[in-house]
Amino acid sequence: MGSPASNHLLLISGSLRSGSANTAILRTTIDVAGEAVAGQAIDGHLYGGLAVLPAFNPDADRDPLDPEVERLRASIHAADGIIFSAPEYAGALPGSLKNLLDWTIGDDEPGSIYNKPVGWINCSTRGAAGAYHELRAVLGYAHARIVEAACVALPITDTMIGHDGLVEDATVRRVLADVLTELRAAWTETGEGDA
Repeated sequence: MGSPASNHLLLISGSLRSGSANTAILRTTIDVAGEAVAGQAIDGHLYGGLAVLPAFNPDADRDPLDPEVERLRASIHAADGIIFSAPEYAGALPGSLKNLLDWTIGDDEPGSIYNKPVGWINCSTRGAAGAYHELRAVLGYAHARIVEAACVALPITDTMIGHDGLVEDATVRRVLADVLTELRAAWTETGEGDA
């Protein structure tokens, strides 16, 4: 859980592709978060361990945890809110992201995903309805607090992504600022961040 007056945001991409639009939109969100949002900057951190998380095994969900599972859970504990962005594979979430979410279920430590404010940015140009339907279901099972106003469809094409991996489109950045404002308001209300 964040400390008083904290504004820590964890961003999780469900794509392992180096040129992923999902990762680009989350990097852009971090860029926007560093500016004043609702009068205060937000410290954003992009989780980078998706490719090395072990396959979830309930028998391994006990001390000593795999170091990457420990890092994932520590990142979640330190965050006041979480934003996801994921592609759709075969009509559902990528297996690597579902695996990450499976590791969040058994975490009963303070600051876990339980009741943590979450949102998502669906940047698919094809809709990805199956992936986000499944994401909603899994986050609901994990008892995360889905902030509806922080869940948006914002289609991003490769041509919108600059050489620096960011999206500079002013409309996109305004929508991202709104998402951040809504999510920050949710963690402020629940006492996850500043009171």
